[in-house]
Amino acid sequence: MKLLIQGGRVIDPASKTDRIADVAIAAGRIVGLGSVSADFSPDRVIDARGLVVAPGLVDLAVRLREPGHEHEGMLESEMAAAVAGGVTSLACPPDTDPVLDEPGLVEMLKFRAEKLHQARVFPIGALTRGLQGESLTEMAELTEAGCVAFGQADVALLNTQVLQRALLYAATFGYTVWLRPNDHHLGQGVAASGALATRLGLSGVPVAAETIALHTIFELVRNTGCRVHLCRISSAAGVALVRQAKAEGLPVSCDVSVNSLHLCDTDIGYFDRRARLTPPLRQSTDRDALRAALADGTIDALVSDHTPVDEDAKMLPFASAEPGATGVELLLSLALKWGETLGKPGSDGLSRALAVLSSEPARVLGGALGTLQASIGKLSVGGVADLCIFDPAAAWTVTPEALRSQGKHTPFAGYELPGRVRCTVVGGQLAYQRH
Repeated sequence: MKLLIQGGRVIDPASKTDRIADVAIAAGRIVGLGSVSADFSPDRVIDARGLVVAPGLVDLAVRLREPGHEHEGMLESEMAAAVAGGVTSLACPPDTDPVLDEPGLVEMLKFRAEKLHQARVFPIGALTRGLQGESLTEMAELTEAGCVAFGQADVALLNTQVLQRALLYAATFGYTVWLRPNDHHLGQGVAASGALATRLGLSGVPVAAETIALHTIFELVRNTGCRVHLCRISSAAGVALVRQAKAEGLPVSCDVSVNSLHLCDTDIGYFDRRARLTPPLRQSTDRDALRAALADGTIDALVSDHTPVDEDAKMLPFASAEPGATGVELLLSLALKWGETLGKPGSDGLSRALAVLSSEPARVLGGALGTLQASIGKLSVGGVADLCIFDPAAAWTVTPEALRSQGKHTPFAGYELPGRVRCTVVGGQLAYQRH
């Protein structure tokens, strides 16, 4: 299909482009950007006047719930939710059932995803078999099957010696390890330690659960040279340690969830299960530190941490409810809402908001993208045509029932948010269009 996107405001943070331009697409690639050949004959024309044409969003944390958790989400529903949110590439963690620790499972997931012709799926392989922290997986075979990195999802790896061996092995072959910093023995609570958790009688997770894990990870990175991506930093103290590690030159990157970027522990209210999340929502000072760190580049990427949860698992007492929230359809709007606080609307704030959703997460994936590395998260002539077209002036109210995800629980229900996706293009094909 040949597409012509006319008159849109093209914003590409990777090339610092921000101008009104046309975009021509043919054979799945961008063939014209700004100046379109007079003999280009499109099959379809999209009027993008008044809209922003941006690189397709890259979300580093989307649980698709297949295999094993189909009662909470199907591949069809969660991929539909992704493209409705402008997400054209996503990384999914290995905590499925069975765990993504065998090449056959990874190949099956990628095959199923490709058949849907929607977002690109980049699986994170299990670092240890069954995520049990005892023996390493066959990382080379998993990489051949399509894994772009290796991690434990939210499952702590208790044996530091096993972790050291994993990092040594990964460093030898140039693999990246994704870890969520959380000390197992301190991190078993359901809310952030503090006055609110005490008042509600909820077991607390101290900041030390994050900082102790970070100290361990950084020491192992120094010893092994392994590249590590830190998932879901949640505290001001954690941000300070990451900043120091980057200043030291350690090969680390990190992301933050949209939940932690906008909410704090007081949003739990009177045991609101929708705010039962992992990591737990911390104090407002932590939230403010996360927002500042995302703005200055200490935190590399913003993620939805999309985790659909079914009604039965969520509608339990707060401490027993399954943690997680639907978020992939809200990612762009929540990023734009944060971007509005950085500068004048439509200027630096908009560019930075798009950067942490496109070029920056693509940089985290890096060489694991293979031939797509030069194209994902950016707009360039000759590059793959993955685009998100949205109306920055549109405002909408989050109505859980209207979300395409099978999971309907979100702490942002009822929020009025800026920005609405109008079209999502993946590989030159129109994967989503709002009517």
